[in-house]
Amino acid sequence: MLICSWLLLGGLALAAGLTFNIPASPPSTASSQLPAAPVGVSLEFFTFPAYMTDVASTSTCLKNLRDLTGTWPPMRIGGTTQDRATYSASSRDAVTYSVADPKDAPGSLTFGPQFFSLASKYEGKVTIGLNRRLNNLANTIAAASLAKSTMENLHAIELGNEPNFFKSNDPIARGKSWSAAADYASEASWQEAVSANLSASGIISAGTFFGTSPMSIAGLSAAEGDANSFVKEYSSHNYPQSSSTANLGNLMSHSGIASQIRSFSGEIKAANAKGKPHVFGETNSATQGGGGISPTYGAGLWILDYVMQLLLLGTKAVYFHQGTIGNCQYCWWGRHSMGAPYYGAYFATMALANADQIASLDDRTTAYAAYAIYKSGAPIKVLLYNSNYYTSGTRSSQTFTLTGLSSSTVTAKRLTGPYATSRVDRSESPTVGGQTFADGTCTIQGASAVETVAISEGKATFTVAASEALLVYL
Repeated sequence: MLICSWLLLGGLALAAGLTFNIPASPPSTASSQLPAAPVGVSLEFFTFPAYMTDVASTSTCLKNLRDLTGTWPPMRIGGTTQDRATYSASSRDAVTYSVADPKDAPGSLTFGPQFFSLASKYEGKVTIGLNRRLNNLANTIAAASLAKSTMENLHAIELGNEPNFFKSNDPIARGKSWSAAADYASEASWQEAVSANLSASGIISAGTFFGTSPMSIAGLSAAEGDANSFVKEYSSHNYPQSSSTANLGNLMSHSGIASQIRSFSGEIKAANAKGKPHVFGETNSATQGGGGISPTYGAGLWILDYVMQLLLLGTKAVYFHQGTIGNCQYCWWGRHSMGAPYYGAYFATMALANADQIASLDDRTTAYAAYAIYKSGAPIKVLLYNSNYYTSGTRSSQTFTLTGLSSSTVTAKRLTGPYATSRVDRSESPTVGGQTFADGTCTIQGASAVETVAISEGKATFTVAASEALLVYL
């Protein structure tokens, strides 16, 4: 489609319109069957108890997502500190550690039976990450055994986090060079040992690699052999940017997202070839504090489009990481303030609620996205996204005309914010259908704003400003 000249009207620079026909049934390029709640959370291992008991917003933010889909979002508990943690059966506390500064993550910690008791109370499915780096197999088996016996909601167990970063002086390496081949052999061996002690198959979330090289799911799955029977799913980790590469415009770019995730296509296919699903067990916008982009509304827009594109690629769940409480730029909520990215997660969940397939209507080479969303073979929603990066001045917009509509009117809800770089903690909150989420509680505030658009001759036209998204209900 050709984007033509721009017109200035009402403070918006309007581009020549785009037209998309809504297929009456899912096209061949549509996603596979979607799970009920593909948008999940990953809680850093040492912070998990505090998130659940000391941060009031946690339960409400998760319930908000549950209220949209009827299913609690999946939870993964893990991260860097899972490979610093040792299980202690005699500990009376969920976690025990000390740090010089509350903003720091501990270099070592212990956790006790209460950790699993707390995890068992969550009403959704939970993946637990356990230690492999310290090479204490007996300790990890003891923890895994208690997790399995305590948690009816246990989905899977990870054995180690991002082994790409293990070193030759880590105990698991046994003084030898740590390589992809060494990791693959270690994973298969541990999977068999843990699963045998649990009398379980299909319980391991395998891989947990950062990126796709030098360790990969394609490589691991090829090396698994009979150990593949112990695998429930294969897991990738992805952070598109870091503090040194932070560029919000690139992050939220529709075509940029397509380019960034392309390398994971082979990973998903490799998992599926072994008869296993693929998940993104840990992901977020940027590592090392995010260079200022992670707490922004634009990062929320990235979440929205990123989820849609990953599901089209074939993954089954996307777990967004929440790190150290009080020192987490990409977190969706904290003790005192909401994070703008939560708005994108909420809107993505809203779009996918009660759907079983999605299809891209554009070719993912421009700034403009259109997704048809299906239930039982019929279109029920369309998601429109204008990823042009807006920070100040005249705000451009794009018109989208949808054809193939059968009703007389449709309704829509809009995700918008002052500009892409706006932040909740600077009193620049986005809105979802006119509503916000209260700082400190995550309760929904304000009246819902629903837009109504008339259909003429089977088509309707919608305007979406730069750095905005619109969800159309058919």
